[in-house]
Amino acid sequence: MNQRPGYQALTPALVLDALDAAGLRPDGRLLQLNSYENRVYQAFLEDGQAVVAKFYRPGRWSDEQILEEHAFALELAAAEVPVIAPLQLPAADGSATTLARWQPAPGQPAYRYSVSPRCAGREPELEQPETLHRLGRFIGRLHAVGRRQPFQHRVTLDPARDGPAALQRVLALDVLSPHEQPAWLDAARRALDALLAAFDRHGPLQRLRLHGDCHLGNVLWRDAGPHVVDLDDACMGPAVQDLWMLVSGDAATMAAQLNRLLAGYEEWCDFDPRERRLIEPLRTLRMLRHSAWLAERWIDPAFPAAFVEFGTPAYWSQQTAQLREQVEAMAAAAEDGSGPVVLD
Repeated sequence: MNQRPGYQALTPALVLDALDAAGLRPDGRLLQLNSYENRVYQAFLEDGQAVVAKFYRPGRWSDEQILEEHAFALELAAAEVPVIAPLQLPAADGSATTLARWQPAPGQPAYRYSVSPRCAGREPELEQPETLHRLGRFIGRLHAVGRRQPFQHRVTLDPARDGPAALQRVLALDVLSPHEQPAWLDAARRALDALLAAFDRHGPLQRLRLHGDCHLGNVLWRDAGPHVVDLDDACMGPAVQDLWMLVSGDAATMAAQLNRLLAGYEEWCDFDPRERRLIEPLRTLRMLRHSAWLAERWIDPAFPAAFVEFGTPAYWSQQTAQLREQVEAMAAAAEDGSGPVVLD
C-alpha cells in the first residue's frame, strides 16, 4: 500500500511562510496552479512581481536528482535556450541554492521547494505554418545542450525496465475491475511484447538529456517564440521522446507534422530517422506508465477529483481497446519496416 503523499500539512499559510523565509516577501495573494505530481503556487510579492513556487512530492526525487534538473535548466538558460529556470535562494549556511527547505515546526515534515519567475504564455497554435518549424528549432537547441554531457543522477528511459514495472504496478495495486482485468491484461501483455520487440529491432539507443515530458501543455508560446516549462521529468533517452508528443492525427498528418518539426530540429542537431519507428512503441509505453502512475497516486485526494473515470469498467475497457490498436499499429510498422510516421 502507498504511503500518504505528505501534503496534508501544506497549507497556504505554510507556503507563504516558506517564501517569506526565502526573502521573497509575499503580499498574501496565492493561487494554486494545475499540477498533480507536485504542488505549485503562483504568489504575488510586495514589490509587485509574481513568482511560481514548486513544492516537491516527498520521496519522489532525491536532492541530487532535483539539483541536477535545476543545473540543466540553468545550463539551458546560459546557452540562451528559452527555459524557466529556478531562482537562487538563501541556504541555511548562508550560501545560495535552488532547492530550499521549510520546516514549520519541530516534528512536522520539512518541505523541499524551488521558486521560479512567473512567465505567462499560451499553448502553441499548430495550425500556423511556421509553428512546428520553430518548435523543432527550439527542441534542437535544447538537445544541442543536452548532448554535452549525460545526467549522473536523473533516471534513464528504459523500456525493458519501465514497461514490465508499470504492468506489475497496476496488478499489485489492485485497481482493475474484475470483469475488465482479463481483457486488459491480455492486451497489455501483447502491447508490452510488441513494444519491447520494437526496441530490440532498433538496437542500442543513443540517449541524451531530455525534457522528458514535452507535450504542448509544457510549452509556453510568447511573442518571441516557445519557452519550455516543467523539467520535472527530465531524463536520459532518445531524441524522439521530446518530439513525438507534439504530433497527432493519422499517419499522413503525423508524417507531415514530424517533417516540419525535423526541418527545424536538424538546423541544430542530427536526427536518426530510425527513431521514427519508435513513436508508437513510446506511445504504448506512456499509456502503460500513465495507468500505473494514476494507481500509485490514487491515495492523493487530488487524483480522484481530477481523474474521475480511473478504475471504472469504462476506463479499463477504453484502455483495452487503445492497447489493442497500439498492437496493430506496431505490427504494421514491423511488417513494412517504416513505422506509422513515414519519410517523405
